[in-house]
Amino acid sequence: MKGYKNVTIFAILFVLLVTNLTGSSALAGSKPPIQTGGFDQAPRTAIVSAFGAELESIKAQASINKTVVLDGRSVYIGTLYGHKVLMTLSGESMVNASMTAQALLDHFNVQRIVFSGIAGGVNPNLNIGDVVIPAQWSEYQENVFARETAPGVYTLPPGFQQYLPNYGMMFAQPVSITTVDGTPDQESDYIWFPVDPGLLTIAQQVASSVVLDRCTPSNVCLSQEPIIKAGGNGVSGPTFVDNADYRAYVYATWQADALDMESAAVAHVATVNDVPFIVFRSLSDLAGGGPGGNEVGTFFQLAANNSAKVMTAFIQALPDK
Repeated sequence: MKGYKNVTIFAILFVLLVTNLTGSSALAGSKPPIQTGGFDQAPRTAIVSAFGAELESIKAQASINKTVVLDGRSVYIGTLYGHKVLMTLSGESMVNASMTAQALLDHFNVQRIVFSGIAGGVNPNLNIGDVVIPAQWSEYQENVFARETAPGVYTLPPGFQQYLPNYGMMFAQPVSITTVDGTPDQESDYIWFPVDPGLLTIAQQVASSVVLDRCTPSNVCLSQEPIIKAGGNGVSGPTFVDNADYRAYVYATWQADALDMESAAVAHVATVNDVPFIVFRSLSDLAGGGPGGNEVGTFFQLAANNSAKVMTAFIQALPDK
């Protein structure tokens, strides 16, 4: 019994020591408290990008007054052309983009969400370097993978229906969402998430005044002058697409100008929270539709800069400061 008592006393002392060192019991599996300081409530525009290189083009033009860390993401608080803004990275992927957008809405007074970045081109009439500002976004890879009931024949399971042409076994489905001002637990089906029409109008008005880059910093130049297309469709999913056949399907089915891995997730969160949003995307590659290898390694920075140029012109044109 004496040995048992010694072991018990030692265990208690160990737990007390760990508790004093960490501020909580390690055995309880607790984690450091969530940061709550620094989140001012001034009305602000949230500017989000997926990659660091995209955000740097924007930060370079901003005046940053403070930086806070929110769920592991640095949020830069300041002004851009006289407008109060937040700037942060979403990270790559639909889930990361959703988490970032919701965290900003939970901790700041976000008046609108603006996303700027690169995308894969889908519309065969558009080229690398072009900037698209879609009027609506869809989570196009919200799919049912159907059973092959005969060679090349796919049958949906009971309870599902076909909304759009399928790609082999893949049948696109709508997304069911609730909204903050709706009936609790009542879901509505969405295939398209429309951007704010007032924000799109402003973007259309400034598009003609922006001169886009045609050459990369290493002097690799596009064969044509890049253009800006406002309106149309964009799609997002958890897949990086570099396949010509699937690209052709996406254009034929969704009439999409571009595809990416974040925008529709932000659109989803903004719609649930009834917050206006708009997305600027510049084409860094053709999603498998171009000759040779994927072009994103060559034109990533050019596309990021072009998207940032149009987005910052849009910020300057916003009426409120």
